[in-house]
Amino acid sequence: MNRGRLIAIAVALVAALLAAYLLRGLLRSTPAPQVGGTTAPVVVETTPMSEVLVAAKNLNIGEKLGGFSVEWRSWPRSAIAQGMINRDTQPDAITALEGARARLPIVVGEPIFDVKIVQPGDRGFMSAILPQGMRAVAIGISDRTAASGFILPNDRVDIILTRRGSGNSGGRDISSEIVLSNVRVLAINQALREPDGSPAIADGRTAVLELDPQQSEVLAKIESSGELSLALRSLAEEGDAGSKDDRPVLADSYRTGRSAVAGGPLVVRYGLERLITNR
Repeated sequence: MNRGRLIAIAVALVAALLAAYLLRGLLRSTPAPQVGGTTAPVVVETTPMSEVLVAAKNLNIGEKLGGFSVEWRSWPRSAIAQGMINRDTQPDAITALEGARARLPIVVGEPIFDVKIVQPGDRGFMSAILPQGMRAVAIGISDRTAASGFILPNDRVDIILTRRGSGNSGGRDISSEIVLSNVRVLAINQALREPDGSPAIADGRTAVLELDPQQSEVLAKIESSGELSLALRSLAEEGDAGSKDDRPVLADSYRTGRSAVAGGPLVVRYGLERLITNR
């Protein structure tokens, strides 16, 4: 190997060592400031956090807050607004709100505000639990016509109409028929109250039922034509009344128009159009 090549290799080696030394100096961290001859600790400022209740999924109007629909999430204390549900002040909020409903739509991740929910007993709770297109209709009941008090909210019932009239032979004709089936009971034997807290009905025994507008109209007409009774349905039969969306079903003979039931004459009785069939 000639002398020139050896000199070139030596220069390259020195350059490499110098580059490594400079790189090591750049990567070396800046030493902590000295206070009184000792190294001062590095102070990292953190934002004080708390936990607020937020929606774990999109909540529609009237949807329940129970189950896995809400959760606690860390939130800066300085950003907690009035009306948010804070875990520091309401640690059992998830359990307490199991029966609450969304008064307004709430998107996933949005904090739960008091003004956006309604709880049982609050004004507007009944309208919040009603599905779209349905109505709450109240009828008078007694222990005899309501299964001796065994019917409770969220039970399903059939509504039976019993009429008593004078027969041609001088006797009294009694007829009974199921007018509506698979009807959900929203409330039963509950006293309604005015906004100031005073009772609006001191001693009322009523059942509030979930019906669509046409069924509500039919029920209002027949209530004065006879006695209405509620027949409790078995849980095993829930939703088998021919309605895919588990809604109440009006008897064919009470549906307006001849298209309800094929054949048969149309008879108007007690202010209602009815189709007479041989079934």
